[in-house]
Amino acid sequence: MPLIPEEPQIHESAQGPRATPASGRTAPTPRPVPGPRPVAPPRPGRPGPLRPTPPAQRTQRDAAVAKPGPSGPAASGKAPATPQIQLIPASAEGALDAAEEAVDLLLDSGRAPGDVLVITTGEQHPWAAHELSFGETSYWAQHDAGDDVFYADAAVAGRAASRPVVVVAINGGTDAVAAQALPLALNRAGGLLIVCGDPQQINAVLGAGV
Repeated sequence: MPLIPEEPQIHESAQGPRATPASGRTAPTPRPVPGPRPVAPPRPGRPGPLRPTPPAQRTQRDAAVAKPGPSGPAASGKAPATPQIQLIPASAEGALDAAEEAVDLLLDSGRAPGDVLVITTGEQHPWAAHELSFGETSYWAQHDAGDDVFYADAAVAGRAASRPVVVVAINGGTDAVAAQALPLALNRAGGLLIVCGDPQQINAVLGAGV
């Protein structure tokens, strides 16, 4: 008879303690949640490295420093040897279009718009005609600003200042006009002179070595 009460006691004691520790283990599980919270403080540190955005401003300063670079050779180009000369064969009717294409290539290659002066010997460039409609004062004010391509007729090109690149469109006019415009353009070009027109006419003025 004493064996019967002992057996249920053993089963109960075995099951009882096993269930209780399981429940006790589930309780501490939420405690590690506050552990990941210290990960939050490093996040405010991340915006700190974002402050190196000023390097972007440095690049702008570098670009600003690069701009005076081309202007330097323009000034120095007056004293040294003659600039490089490029000839683009074109008819009088197509000379202006050829000059426009040359300007586009210059700008695409990285030339600043203010580095380029375009001179026409015949009909004025549409931009020049449009700007002159507002008066010569505003027209030449844009030339003095030097921040964009400037178009001038050969008759007034002598008033234009030197620029690193000069493009001449022999788009009409007399031979005498071309004979005056080309040497003037050569004198105004700091490093490169591009002439669009009849090769024979250009060579006759600038020389057969062009």
